[in-house]
Amino acid sequence: MPRTGTRIGAVLLVSSLAPAPTAAPVYAHGALAYAHSAPAGPAQTRPADKYTGYAQLAAHETEGRDYRREQRFPRGARVAHIAVHGGAIEPPTTQLANHSARAGRHAYYSFTAVKPSGNRDLHITADRFDEPKARRLVARVDYTVAWHGAAGARATTYIGGRDTELIRRIAAELRAAGFTVARSVPAGLRGRSPDNITNRNRRGKGVQLEISLGQRKRFFTGGRLDRAWIGDPDNRTGAFHAYTAAVNRALPGS
Repeated sequence: MPRTGTRIGAVLLVSSLAPAPTAAPVYAHGALAYAHSAPAGPAQTRPADKYTGYAQLAAHETEGRDYRREQRFPRGARVAHIAVHGGAIEPPTTQLANHSARAGRHAYYSFTAVKPSGNRDLHITADRFDEPKARRLVARVDYTVAWHGAAGARATTYIGGRDTELIRRIAAELRAAGFTVARSVPAGLRGRSPDNITNRNRRGKGVQLEISLGQRKRFFTGGRLDRAWIGDPDNRTGAFHAYTAAVNRALPGS
């Protein structure tokens, strides 16, 4: 088995082939842990979101200073790549969504947190993410891929959402490219609610990619996920390009 970081062709192989853990992980960034949806169980401790929706967030945070809303909508786009916990909330989901959208000529949206610190305060769980620009953009497409970050040192991806056929295709493409995809998805990561932003497209079903911290670190040289480092495309590894290309291959029209 190749060691982590070994390249074969254009693909950075994932070294862990062990079965995915059955216990539901929590999300972690520094000392914080939280989930996108579902209430905390007895074994899961995480702070609640500071804001229950976008209007409350916008009343206390300053757009342009604390966060940005970024979007593109190419003519005729049927697919949207979105990062509702982008920027410094769950890095590098903004970069993954942006690159994938450009490569596939798809629509793009990111809620991008840019505070010097305390960006966890800007997290709104996907089931309650009601930012109007995101809602309008997603409502115009047939397929949605929502990029999220999960905890865990093992390089793996949990794929949730309501679009079971697209989930199957993305999982197959990722595995064929050498990436580990969990065979089961913990309850808090399943993204099955119709209210989840990824499921609010014209077909009422989307895909939620929950990428472990261990996998996300492999997308950048040195395993660094600090803001300046991930903002430089020169720091992207072959894994970054192989992963995003695999996701796009699964999408209609790609």
